[in-house]
Amino acid sequence: MDLLRRSLLSLGLLVVVGSFGLSTAPALAEPGETITVASTTSTEQSGLFKDLLPKFTQASGIGVKVVALGTGQALDAARRGDADVVLVHDTVAEEKFVGEGWSAKRYPVMYNDFVVVGPKDDPAGAAGNSVVEALAKIASAKAPFVSRGDRSGTHSAELRYWKEAGLDLGTVRGDWYKEIGQGMGPALNTASATNAYVLSDRGTWLSFKNRGELKILVEGDKRLFNQYGVMLVNPEKHPHVKAKAGLAFIDWLVSAPGQAAIASYKIGGEQLFFPNAGVK
Repeated sequence: MDLLRRSLLSLGLLVVVGSFGLSTAPALAEPGETITVASTTSTEQSGLFKDLLPKFTQASGIGVKVVALGTGQALDAARRGDADVVLVHDTVAEEKFVGEGWSAKRYPVMYNDFVVVGPKDDPAGAAGNSVVEALAKIASAKAPFVSRGDRSGTHSAELRYWKEAGLDLGTVRGDWYKEIGQGMGPALNTASATNAYVLSDRGTWLSFKNRGELKILVEGDKRLFNQYGVMLVNPEKHPHVKAKAGLAFIDWLVSAPGQAAIASYKIGGEQLFFPNAGVK
């Protein structure tokens, strides 16, 4: 059993995908259409989309163009009408997006978890299974920490963890805390180059090659659960949205074939994302 599966089982978060209780009949779209999906850098940089999207296109005849952004930027792109579908990982922001009328419904798709990565010698003594204790130790030691600083789902989670640790970044941050305003790959590259700590989604970490002296130091905390959801942009807000093709993509993602395709994506035998379309 791989490390991620053991970790999520220990949190009581592993979901067995079977009958989803969802309507997954394919929407009627024109073959040859191409939709734009605004999504997180983690789905792109982990290699998931490179593996997943050709399978959808083969099944549907619909092409997919991905715009990889932080979650906040992806949702902003959708609000501007620059995407047909958004697939992101910040449940609070997603529910707000639906509540504001930008989408009619949010569909859970899959999950993995976040991890705190840092130097193998762990100068701050952050290793363990508590993200808030780790951040408190990093801040106390003023050990180098790289933040994405890009309004992504990962950045939002990081800010939440600092708050839960009882730390006001406006007060405690200094030269040790570096915001880069970029995606997960560049953040990991920066951490590797400077031997710094960083919060990463596990999928991107597993696909990351330039690890240097970094390793996973914190995992297994329930707070680190990382849910992904998908939404069709409301065509009443933007009439040019390709609603039928977008719904066909969503229907496929939450169908048994789509969920099986997500589960089958592995690196080094380790599964990166766990399908859970049947959860609320």
